Amino acid sequence: MPSREELAAFIASAPGKVGKREIARAFRLGSADRLWLKDRLRELEDDGTLARRGKRLRANGALPAVLVAEITGRDRDGELVAEPAEWDGETGSKPRIVIVPGRRVPPGLRAAGIGDRALVRIDPRPGEGGAHAGRIVKVLQKERTDILGVFKALPSGGGRIVPVDKKAQGREVMVAEADRNGAREGDLVSGALVRSSRFGLPQAKIREVLGSLKSEKAVSLVALHAHNIPHVFPTEVLAEAESAKPAGPKGREDWRDLPLVTIDPPDAKDHDDAVHAAPDPDPDNPGGFVLRIAIADVAAYVRPGSALDREALKRGNSVYFPDRVVPMLPERISNDLCSLRQGEPRPALAARITIAADGRKKRHSFHRIMMRSAARLSYGQAQAAIDGRPDDVTGPLLEPVLKPLWAAYAALGRARDRRGPLFLDLPERKIVLDAEGRVERVHVPERLEAHRLIEEFMILANVAAAEALEKANSPLVYRVHDEPSLEKMRALGEVLASVGHKLPKAGALKPALFNGILRAFAGSEHEPFINEVVLRSQAQAVYAAENLGHFGLNLRRYAHFTSPIRRYADLVVHRALIRAFGFGEDGLPAGTTTEQLSRIGEEISAAERRAMAAERDTIDRLIAFHLADQIGATFTGRISGVTKSGLFVKLSDTGADGFVPASTIGADYYRYEERQHALVGDRTGETYRLGDTVEVKLVEAAPVAGALRFELLSEGAGRTKRRGGAAKPSRASGARKRVVDMGGGPKRKRSGR
Repeated sequence: MPSREELAAFIASAPGKVGKREIARAFRLGSADRLWLKDRLRELEDDGTLARRGKRLRANGALPAVLVAEITGRDRDGELVAEPAEWDGETGSKPRIVIVPGRRVPPGLRAAGIGDRALVRIDPRPGEGGAHAGRIVKVLQKERTDILGVFKALPSGGGRIVPVDKKAQGREVMVAEADRNGAREGDLVSGALVRSSRFGLPQAKIREVLGSLKSEKAVSLVALHAHNIPHVFPTEVLAEAESAKPAGPKGREDWRDLPLVTIDPPDAKDHDDAVHAAPDPDPDNPGGFVLRIAIADVAAYVRPGSALDREALKRGNSVYFPDRVVPMLPERISNDLCSLRQGEPRPALAARITIAADGRKKRHSFHRIMMRSAARLSYGQAQAAIDGRPDDVTGPLLEPVLKPLWAAYAALGRARDRRGPLFLDLPERKIVLDAEGRVERVHVPERLEAHRLIEEFMILANVAAAEALEKANSPLVYRVHDEPSLEKMRALGEVLASVGHKLPKAGALKPALFNGILRAFAGSEHEPFINEVVLRSQAQAVYAAENLGHFGLNLRRYAHFTSPIRRYADLVVHRALIRAFGFGEDGLPAGTTTEQLSRIGEEISAAERRAMAAERDTIDRLIAFHLADQIGATFTGRISGVTKSGLFVKLSDTGADGFVPASTIGADYYRYEERQHALVGDRTGETYRLGDTVEVKLVEAAPVAGALRFELLSEGAGRTKRRGGAAKPSRASGARKRVVDMGGGPKRKRSGR
């Protein structure tokens, strides 16, 4: 018979499933020995030598070959760290698993990130410091047993959870009095399903009360938890930020006498870029300019591997809601030490760029500097000065500072027009809240030349950063936007054919092709529809360590450099510049590989998409709260989506999205025509197509989920008589054409970079 030690050693070393059958086969035990084996195994369990999961045995503290793990953070080397999702109270804390880099994530699959669950294959060899090593086999879907919703108390005790997920609307969950965990009416709660039945509502237990939702001010709280956005800084991160000392001028060029100015929204709390322009004194560059673009030196305070750095990477970017901002960095860093405040010395990383009279970039260089902002200007304030209405601040700056900036911008505009980036009509709506956090109005802010000036200067600096790092053979994180796929181009061609237009069969795919399509339909009835279809044909911009170029901006190389306070990608580029040009010891760590930066790019791209979804959901909920007392009201909108089950309609005045079920449209049967992006009536041929203007009636609003349901009042194409009376005239959208990054991304002070 095997000894206790031999049994324990075999179970600990076995690579696969281990149960009584495998043990009996290994030690050639017969059926008469089963009772003896059962007793010995129970003894080993009782004294903590072994742990059991179902019929499987393993050494206590050991891990199975493949398990489900939760990714909890990163170590000092930037590698993901995980722990077993289930650990049945075995002795000691959960084992630590360091995720070993695997192959590149295939296109279309999501990279693992902090907060994810993943199937992990454990390396049988012990890792450093007692940690296990594992490779991710597959990123798993979130647990369906979790539920996030609003608690509704019942007079009889207990209550119900109303899910915040649109797809789960109408599927409330019961909570017993003993399981409410102190939840009160209107609280946002996190729960776990404990029982489900074919009859009656499923039962749940409230695990955590996340906050009260009794006012619209707390609506963004739902998005934070629904999308797992980190919003509370750990103590060690805040302590590190508070202990930071202002950077001094040692090792920096002194630009404090240069009248750099910041131009931002009037309510901006952080100012991370400042600009200056002057005519080039070089006689070989007549009509040219020297531009200086200074960006807050975040790398001076956020060192690689520090608590601040790990938290910044975890967040990926700042997230902007109508009622709050979830910053990437604590306020001590973002709004104080790194903010380029007027009249105060601040460290910065700067680009000095010389352009010709036609806007072509002739040369550029990067500098680590100490600067002092000459003025804090708003977009409207700077624009008013240029338009002949200077104030006490802009008056003295008009001739020496502002007019050279606008002259340089005019030159850059000529270069942009030659380059031909993609232009789309994309109105950016802004929600204005009142003092109580309710929606006061929704409007489209006016796009001023001042906005476009800063945009062009930032694009130029981003291009210079990418070129400088490529020339230095330094790894970096690019902002890439791939060209549309063959499948999307084929679909676009089919849509254009349906409205009598052929897709040009040119050579290489260029933004000019799409701009030509948009011009061909400008002012026609199909213009909104074609704008939507062209937008949907584009790829999404992402961060990557490999350069694919930026199709939307029509640039060969592009990297985000200008917003390190709000984007981790920019901080990586700053560190790369510091290392490449010997600006200090706080640059990109030596030995940083393209593979490491590739994983960072995947993670911050996922964080960007997460932020986009959270911002969109919050706006949907705020507007649903706003419209909840307008049931029965009629609105004008455009069809923004077509599916087999119905139409999505975006309202013209608020930008709110709602759904019209196909079963509620007329008395016909509507067939989904994918090539036309339309629903077409079988008998009547009545057609509702993407981009069509329609009139709808609001019949239901679910504020918690941000869901609206409409009834369609307009007839489809080919009809002249309307069921619901004359449609309202469409309100002016105020849309402006602008350069498109196609990444969406968290809302920032300026768009389209």
